[in-house]
Amino acid sequence: MIEVKEISLNDNKGKKKFFKFIIDLYKGNPYACPNLLSDEFAEFDPEINDAFRFADCKMFLAYKDGKIAGRIAGIWHRGANEKFGYKQLRFTRFDVIDDFEVTKALFAELYKWAKELGMEEIVGPMSFSDLNEEGMLIDGFDRDSSYIEIYNHPYYVEHMEKLGAYKVVDWNCYRVKVPEKHDERLQRLSDKIAERNGYRILDVAYYLKHDKKKLSEYIMQAMDVLDEAFEDLYGVSPLSEKQKKREMETVYTVLKPEFAGVVLKDEKVIAYGLVIPSMKEVLNKCRGKLFPRGIIPYIKAMKHCEVADTLSIGVAKAHANQGAVAIIMNHCLKGLIANKVKFLETGPELETNDNVQNLWKNYEREIAKRRRCWGLRVE
Repeated sequence: MIEVKEISLNDNKGKKKFFKFIIDLYKGNPYACPNLLSDEFAEFDPEINDAFRFADCKMFLAYKDGKIAGRIAGIWHRGANEKFGYKQLRFTRFDVIDDFEVTKALFAELYKWAKELGMEEIVGPMSFSDLNEEGMLIDGFDRDSSYIEIYNHPYYVEHMEKLGAYKVVDWNCYRVKVPEKHDERLQRLSDKIAERNGYRILDVAYYLKHDKKKLSEYIMQAMDVLDEAFEDLYGVSPLSEKQKKREMETVYTVLKPEFAGVVLKDEKVIAYGLVIPSMKEVLNKCRGKLFPRGIIPYIKAMKHCEVADTLSIGVAKAHANQGAVAIIMNHCLKGLIANKVKFLETGPELETNDNVQNLWKNYEREIAKRRRCWGLRVE
């Protein structure tokens, strides 16, 4: 017997069951890295996550024979719907045992809510913002997940196809081999671009040590650049100041200055690129809590890593195609090489975003994973 229960956003005990289900489901899986419980509680707390000003959310747990067998959350993102003219209900945090009847029961609750709201389509996985995990893994199940990705079993795809879901957009994730030696041609190109345009690279390490307040101002400016650079991409909605401050706090927990490139012109941020040590081992081993299991893997990851993850790269529109990205790549690659990093994993890149996908065309690379945003018609 399958029963689906709605979890109130005020029910911390129920929410803990909701968040912990994925940790239990993927226990022992070497590729998965579930989110920290503290991050999940914050994301689904209207007092903390400012996205709730323009979004509503419902959370559901499915039980089979008295045991938790699946979960899903629906997000009515009024902000994105108004921006793009959509009538969509998003789904996120969809996880399930290999039982299609459980999947059907979970999505039945979203169909019901979507009809009540007058929505025409259910799409996902997509969360509150483009900075959150998005897309279902459809290829690359034997590859490590990253800090900003969701891992899922192959049978999820089969379940979606049985539901009649269709492709909305796909994201590609690349694995790039970091060269052993720095390319002096890239250095010369970077220097010429900086001189021609009046750009300079921010000394992140200096400000992190001596003036964190000023560094925070630069990071907030980088968030403004992110908002502008990505505003036209699928599903992206603007971030509020409160959301940006939350993201800044996250950045500080994984910031390695050698891997962070921030480009200034007239002391204003016009481009940024953030690469971080891979957190896969940390999240895989800590089972939702950094202390105590995850602290040693975290220290090791921050000191030395063979794999690094790209979180985001953005350029202000007024400076697009002026070469600022070359300065960022030059800086970050020097840091990766100096730290003996072997591979760089890109975050999910929209398959239609040629500008981003062309960044690494001159390097040895492969598409390691593909992710999909599914759509379901509400009739």
